[in-house]
Amino acid sequence: MTADLLHDPAEVAPPRTAVDGQHVIGSLSPSRASDFMSCPLLYRFRVIDRLPEGPGAAAVRGTVVHAVLERLFDLPAWQRTPERALAMVRPNWDQLLAEEPELATLFDGGESADGASVTAWLAECRSLLTTYFALEDPQRLEPADRELYVEHVLDSRLLLRGYVDRVDINADGQVRVVDYKTGRSPSEAFEGKALFQMKFYALVLWRSTGRIPDLLQLVYLGNGEVLRYAPDEQDLLAAERKVNALWAAIARATETGRWLPRQSALCGWCDHQALCPAWGGTPPPLPPAAPVVAET
Repeated sequence: MTADLLHDPAEVAPPRTAVDGQHVIGSLSPSRASDFMSCPLLYRFRVIDRLPEGPGAAAVRGTVVHAVLERLFDLPAWQRTPERALAMVRPNWDQLLAEEPELATLFDGGESADGASVTAWLAECRSLLTTYFALEDPQRLEPADRELYVEHVLDSRLLLRGYVDRVDINADGQVRVVDYKTGRSPSEAFEGKALFQMKFYALVLWRSTGRIPDLLQLVYLGNGEVLRYAPDEQDLLAAERKVNALWAAIARATETGRWLPRQSALCGWCDHQALCPAWGGTPPPLPPAAPVVAET
């Protein structure tokens, strides 16, 4: 399970067949679009079969860090200090644990599956937040929105939706879309894939507000790097063509029942490897009349 999957509330929203009176053919979020691009069979397991997945320590760490960064801006600017942020880690973990008691199994007997104790794991969360303060000064920021839900129905009747970590608007009216990543920044060869999520959000904001964001910013807390990109109309038109093509491929796979696996380095992190034909497994039978509209 990825940090995005655990963090993205769009993935647990109920499926919809109409938005503001418009009939929709389906809905897509950046996480599920990324799943299909990485491995169509993974998309099927998550969206069609809805197979359960056990959260990993890294995914939950991302959730806790995101929660602290969101709630940090609830405080007056002068209180947004590294010390205050680090002190918020344990309460946010305790709250998450109270809401999802099964997460306690991550640290059975005080140890997680990878041998890291709860104490060491919380220290990793604090380390990521310390890196954040080396990259930005939250006392100088007043975000226009945090955890902003965005959606738009394209002319193709495909509903795009997701949650944006942060939207900043400066005194000149320039718009910056910010997303926090608790992993490490990608190599140059994979920057395009990383930016797809941000172009997805920019597309939704452009189509729904008529304004193209001035800057897209990915903040990688794993190694203290920031990836910035200024999109233009041609970028977002290309992103729109891409999501429509993805949905057409998803619809074809749904109609034919052919959800092909795609082996990669990510296979070692997949909860469903035992069911994957590429690894000698057998997928479960497809549910009858699997609804392509039910992206959730």
